[in-house]
Amino acid sequence: MANKTLSGRRIAVLATDGFEQSELTEPKHLLEEAGAQVDVIAPGDAGQIKGWDKKDWGQSVPVDVHLDQADPGSYDALVLPGGVINPDHLRTDEKAVGLVKAFGQSGKPVAAICHGPWTLINAGLVKGKKITSWPSLRQDLDNAGARWEDSEVVTDGNLITSRKPDDIPAFTQTLIKALAA
Repeated sequence: MANKTLSGRRIAVLATDGFEQSELTEPKHLLEEAGAQVDVIAPGDAGQIKGWDKKDWGQSVPVDVHLDQADPGSYDALVLPGGVINPDHLRTDEKAVGLVKAFGQSGKPVAAICHGPWTLINAGLVKGKKITSWPSLRQDLDNAGARWEDSEVVTDGNLITSRKPDDIPAFTQTLIKALAA
């Protein structure tokens, strides 16, 4: 029988086309297994977004809530999957950055993996924070005032960050623990 630690909790996953397949689908599955309701939020009016699976386009996932209708007050946490394409588009979308900033300022957990911290930079949430990411983001994070660390999971305040798909189990477990506390 699955542990329903997060029963009654609602998690937002902000993504768009080009999200790293495993970094959205695996945390979503693990959070749902823990009892949470997980909504995929995306800009635009498409009913689904397409993943990137390592070296080519992957599967699509349904969009539950369009970014224009997303209310941070309705959620207990935010997850930002990586991939290169997805966060590069989101960090230039004012509404996406506004949603991330609202979560960050609320004190609710914001969990970003791989290239996901790019959006944290544009939301102004990394200055003075200890953060990890895919290694190529180190310079961007340093320039934004973060203290980059090469670790499986780094938690600083309400920010939870991880480096890569191999870190997904620890990344998700850290978010589950934060929400269960």
